[in-house]
Amino acid sequence: MRRTVLAAACLAMMAAGAGGALARNPKPSSDKLQQRPEAFEALVACRAIADEKARLHCYDTAAAAMEQAAERHELVVVDRKQIRETKRSLFGIDLPRLNIFGGGDNDAEEVKEVEGVVSNAYQNGDGRWVVKLEDGAVWAQIDNNPIAVRPKTGQKVRIHRGAIGSYIMNINGQPGVKARRQL
Repeated sequence: MRRTVLAAACLAMMAAGAGGALARNPKPSSDKLQQRPEAFEALVACRAIADEKARLHCYDTAAAAMEQAAERHELVVVDRKQIRETKRSLFGIDLPRLNIFGGGDNDAEEVKEVEGVVSNAYQNGDGRWVVKLEDGAVWAQIDNNPIAVRPKTGQKVRIHRGAIGSYIMNINGQPGVKARRQL
């Protein structure tokens, strides 16, 4: 974690102090979302400097610029674990596909199911179940299939993708019902 923060700080510094390196060596890309931040490019550009003192100065400047950019929330550095956790927490929420986590969705990284624990469950006015998980996610049943045994606090829940954008919720190993994420 410390290395990630240090790397981000270095990149921010480079952007502020060595932004010219990017202008001299731009990375070709037609998609702005796919380009790496200028602060990172500035840091990487320091590697090409042959003189040790000049290279160290470039790294120091770039690191300071990255740190400042991170403090201003202009640059955010996340690792793969944080990406997986964020994708898991957003599972079931209908969001546009944005390539903000590493430049593209990788099917191997796609969350296909989540497991959780019931923290609260109740029936709405239509007799369908609404289930809140311990992580704060709220799932509502959208079909009329019965849930044989009333969901209770502490029971395990498995929610996975169904056909054509639907989701199936299994509570305590019972047959699944169609559900939609509310929160």
